Amino acid sequence: MDIGLAKRGRQGYHFDDIAIVPSRRTRDPQEVSTDWQIDAYRFDLPIIAAPMDSVMSPETAIALGKFGGLGVLNLEGLWTRYEDPLPLLEEIARIEPAQVTPRLQQIYSEPIKAELITARLHEIRAAGVTVAGALSPGHTKQFADAVVQAGVDLFVIRGTTVSAEHVSSNAEPLNLKEFIYELDVPVIVGGCATHQAALHLMRTGAAGVLVGFGGGATHTTRSVLGVAVPMASAVSDVAAARRDYLDESGGRYVHVIADGSIGRSGDLTKAFACGADAVMIGSPFARATDAPGAGFHWGAEAWHGDLPRGERVEIGTVGSLEQVLFGPSHVPDGTMNLVGALRRAMATTGYTDLKEFQRIEVVLG
Repeated sequence: MDIGLAKRGRQGYHFDDIAIVPSRRTRDPQEVSTDWQIDAYRFDLPIIAAPMDSVMSPETAIALGKFGGLGVLNLEGLWTRYEDPLPLLEEIARIEPAQVTPRLQQIYSEPIKAELITARLHEIRAAGVTVAGALSPGHTKQFADAVVQAGVDLFVIRGTTVSAEHVSSNAEPLNLKEFIYELDVPVIVGGCATHQAALHLMRTGAAGVLVGFGGGATHTTRSVLGVAVPMASAVSDVAAARRDYLDESGGRYVHVIADGSIGRSGDLTKAFACGADAVMIGSPFARATDAPGAGFHWGAEAWHGDLPRGERVEIGTVGSLEQVLFGPSHVPDGTMNLVGALRRAMATTGYTDLKEFQRIEVVLG
C-alpha cells in the first residue's frame, strides 16, 4: 500500500491481529502430541527459554530440561562474568528506575570468563539434560572453543538481527557458513524477520533460525532504531523460506523458532499456526517465582555500552516454573499453563501434532 508518493509498504500483522479458526473435528487434549525434535535432540515440549539473565540460570535451565523443554544459558551474562551473581541479581531487582541503565552497564562491563562458561555448562550437563548456550555474533569467535569443549549440545548465536553477510571495515566479521561447517554441534541462529534473510541463514547450514528480534517485552529497538516486523507476518515469511530451502537443498529441513512477542499462551499457539516449529520465550518464564529476575525482566539490549535498546521491566510473578508450564492456572490471562493451552488449542481444532497444526486456518481481526 502507499505510505506516500515516494514510498510503499507491505501490510504486516501481529499475533494480536489474527485468530485461529476451529476445524470440523475436535479431540481430547490428551490425544495430541507436542513433541519436537531438532537434529538428534528430542523434546517433549517445543518450548525454548530465552538466554536472558532474568529467565535462565544453570538451575532453571536444568529444571526446564527435566520438564521436557530446552533452557539456553546466556554465555555473556552474569553467570559467566561473576563467580556468584546472586547478590547482583538481588541488586538489579532493587535499583531505582532512573539508575537502571547506567548500573546495568557497569555490572555487565565485567569481562566474560572462559572458565566460567565451562563451569556453568558442565553444571547443566551433570544434571543429564540437553545443554545449550548462547553467544552474540560479536563474541562467538572469541569463546566458541570454550563452549564446544565444555560439551554444549546446541549452540545458539543470537542477536537483535543476524545476517549471513555482515560487512565491517573494523574487524573480520564472523563467517557463519564457514563457522557452522567446521563446528561439531548443531547451531541455531537469529534473529531474522524476512524471507530473504532467513533463506540466507538457512544456506549457512544452521539447524534452526530464530524469527524476531528477541527481547520481546524488554526491548526498545523500535523506539531507538525504528526497526520492527510484526511477528505473525515474520513467522509466516520465514516458514515460506523453510519450504523454499527444503526444495532448493533437496530435502534439508531447517527449524523455524519464533523468538519475540510471545507473552501469553495465545501468542504461543498463534506462532505455531503461522508456521513455527518451536518458540523461544522470555517474559512468561520471567514471571515464575523461581526465575532469577525475581519478578523483573531484562535482556542483553539493556546494557549495551553505546546505544541501549532495552529496559528492565517489572512484570511480577504468577507461580512456579512448573505452574507456568503445566498449571494449574489461577489467572485467566494466559500467563500460566502454557502447555495446557497449546494442547487444548490443538485439540479444539482437531490436530494431533504440531506439523499438522501449522496448516490451521487463521483469520484477521
